Amino acid sequence: MFGLTFEKLLLIGVIAAFIIGPDKLPQAAEQLARAVHWVRGQADSAKGRLREEMGEEFDDIDWKQLDPRQYDPRRIIRDALLEDLPPATPAKKKPTKSERLAQSAAARAAEAPAEAGAAAGVTAAVASSSRPAWASEGSDEVAVSQVELGAPFDSEAT
Repeated sequence: MFGLTFEKLLLIGVIAAFIIGPDKLPQAAEQLARAVHWVRGQADSAKGRLREEMGEEFDDIDWKQLDPRQYDPRRIIRDALLEDLPPATPAKKKPTKSERLAQSAAARAAEAPAEAGAAAGVTAAVASSSRPAWASEGSDEVAVSQVELGAPFDSEAT
């Protein structure tokens, strides 16, 4: 309880004997005994009231199941990691902004006249094929400017 070992309690008793003194030590021990007796009486009366209010259900409760000391975080994590999980279904990949722009440009190209369609098709092809290899999926600013301007990416210019 509270990490108190016999050695620690003995040390506390020796320190208390020096602080209180040999004259008042019997009175302090008597007060401590009364306090412990009072606490036990309060706990017993609370247990009796609880048993009286709950009736027969009080004896059926598994009190060890409610003990918070059983919830060891290491055990909880180990059990969670070792439990069988249902097989994961592959998630659909959400198209990036540049892919959506290329698709919308291709759709506009199909609806526009032949000369406008060729220009839109070139813009969509440039947007989808001229993205540099180092550009990540999250950086769509380069692709947006290419779609809007229709300019190819020049890797030697930077």
